[in-house]
Amino acid sequence: MEQPAQRPPDHVARIQAVWRRERPDLDVAPQGVIGRLHRVATLLTHELCAVYARYDLGEGEFDVLAALRRAGAPYERAPGELAAHTMVTTGAVTKRIDRLERAGLVTRRAAAEDRRGRVVALTPAGRELIDRAFTDHIRNEHELLAALTPAEAAQLEALLTGWLARLEPADGTAPGAAPGAASTG
Repeated sequence: MEQPAQRPPDHVARIQAVWRRERPDLDVAPQGVIGRLHRVATLLTHELCAVYARYDLGEGEFDVLAALRRAGAPYERAPGELAAHTMVTTGAVTKRIDRLERAGLVTRRAAAEDRRGRVVALTPAGRELIDRAFTDHIRNEHELLAALTPAEAAQLEALLTGWLARLEPADGTAPGAAPGAASTG
């Protein structure tokens, strides 16, 4: 019976081999997980951003539009809420809102309950664009996960969920993000 062809060592395995030679006193096993997870994240980000670019959106603009769409009718949030729902600072959200407003995808107005506060809302064009972009985004995510069997995807999701719960603060914030920040589209 013929054995399946073995794949050559990947980039991470080659780095580990060199470190094992250079620093045999250190256990570099964590690089096997962390290094591969980092490389997978980089590759996934590239593939996700390619879809956003079809709609003339960057990752940040897509996140802002998605956060507004997830808010439900009337599809609006305060800038601070957007920061909390997109894993970025309010300053970064402001820059994204500025670009989206220039493109006619969002509007800003004074908050009814506090005239000093602002509210950002999707325009009809913004809602139509994010609905199309999100449909393609989800299709792309399905295609990316097709490299795994359904059982592998479920196992990976369970492992990542458990690991994230141990690493992430109880409020769900990422390091350097606004409290409550968590977005994947």
